[in-house]
Amino acid sequence: MASLSCSSDLATLINQTAAAHYLCNQFDSISRKLNDTTYAVDNTYLLFSAYLVFAMQLGFAMLCAGSVRAKNTMNIMLTNVLDAAAGGLSYYLFGFAFAFGSPSNGFIGRHFFGLRDYPIPTADYSFFLYQWAFAIAVAGITSGSIAERTQFVAYLIYSSFLTGFVYPVVSHWFWSADGWASATRSDGNVLFGSGVIDFAGSGVVHMVGGIAGLWGALIEGPRIGRFDRTGRSVALRGHSSSLVVLGSFLLWFGWYGFNPGSFFTIAKGYGGASYKGQWSAIGRTAVTTTLAGSTAALTTLFSKRLLVGHWNVIDVCNGLLGGFAAITSGCAVVEPWAAIVCGFVAAWVLIALNKLAAKVEYDDPLEAAQLHGGCGAWGVLFTGLFAKREYVEEIYGIGRPFGALMNGGGKLLAAQLIEIVVVCGWVTATMGPLFYGLHKMNLLRISRDDETAGMDLTRHGGFAYAYHDDEDGSSRGVGLMMRKIEPASTSPSPPAAPHLSLHPLSISSL
Repeated sequence: MASLSCSSDLATLINQTAAAHYLCNQFDSISRKLNDTTYAVDNTYLLFSAYLVFAMQLGFAMLCAGSVRAKNTMNIMLTNVLDAAAGGLSYYLFGFAFAFGSPSNGFIGRHFFGLRDYPIPTADYSFFLYQWAFAIAVAGITSGSIAERTQFVAYLIYSSFLTGFVYPVVSHWFWSADGWASATRSDGNVLFGSGVIDFAGSGVVHMVGGIAGLWGALIEGPRIGRFDRTGRSVALRGHSSSLVVLGSFLLWFGWYGFNPGSFFTIAKGYGGASYKGQWSAIGRTAVTTTLAGSTAALTTLFSKRLLVGHWNVIDVCNGLLGGFAAITSGCAVVEPWAAIVCGFVAAWVLIALNKLAAKVEYDDPLEAAQLHGGCGAWGVLFTGLFAKREYVEEIYGIGRPFGALMNGGGKLLAAQLIEIVVVCGWVTATMGPLFYGLHKMNLLRISRDDETAGMDLTRHGGFAYAYHDDEDGSSRGVGLMMRKIEPASTSPSPPAAPHLSLHPLSISSL
């Protein structure tokens, strides 16, 4: 190599080296900013999805309130509030660790109790908040099954146990990188070469909540008056269709965080065409969710019209939610046309299970076990039948088995069947004894007198829609409520405008 003198050649080299360092520093700075922006976008997306899922608690509260009788409105609203509050603490202390405390074994997590040593490079606080919103949704499902007859202390016990232990173990099995049946298992040793695809939780969330509610309602027995002495079903209608519709729309809105949000990130490309990326898969997931719920609602509408002879908005709302519960498992890996099939079948699953429930004298005020448990199980099977190869490989990796009806073989379907069996077994083995123990200790069901009078009056100080005329509440049992008074005159002259007056409201009138 020729020697360099202190000349223009050396000066040129020095200038080029300095320029190279400068450019490299600038590129590194840009790269760091792009990485920071990507993390910020992904975390913002996940936080927004968590807020949507949390808004579903308001939907559950409105749906439950409208589906029970007026005399139990305050009770069911309070249980929904405490599902979130008690679930927040139990999931923080134990649940999140049992679910995602990695590294761990395939059965249960063992790190991050009380969020110790968290966050980690691969997950931040936004992930915890999102998973907490899912956990309290499970408790909300169960509370609907045992509404109008359950002691308040039982709600606190089962809600904490469900969100702090039962549900987290199931979510560890199917969603954690260490879970024995997870499709995202970190060591690649997935069940049947596919793992279970339960993308947003038809089995993990809806079946767990529905089966837990099933055992609670079975052990408690039906509400007073739900079946007559001959076993004939007697409808105990909820007091507000308006609240049911409001709750259903809020749940619909929240489902756009529940299903599309389960991608966790949005700023991720899939290669190939520049427009193809996770953002497109998220949009497709929102579409399949919409189509499944819409199809189930319309199917229920016309089916119930043929079966009972009238149009019923409550049935339509339940059908809508059944379609959403079913599509939750496969929302990210199926075509939009398949989502229509999913919703159509889900509606008939719900109708059939409601017929069966009436026949065996099973009472579930919100049809939660039938809707979430039954339609959730159908959704898990549906994924094993209709998952598309392209979408499965985008999310879970090349070479994975896909839907049996899409020429993908039976491995994925077998894995989905195993999920149904183990979820049923686990929830039965944990929640069944809990409810039975509460029953034996007389902590589960309220007394007959309290149930007849309504829990709002006997347990919560007064009715939701009645107001006492004294400050100390000494006139318990008598309230004041607004009612319309029609004009008494029968003369042909124009009647006076109706006015509002106050009248005493007896317990029996509710």
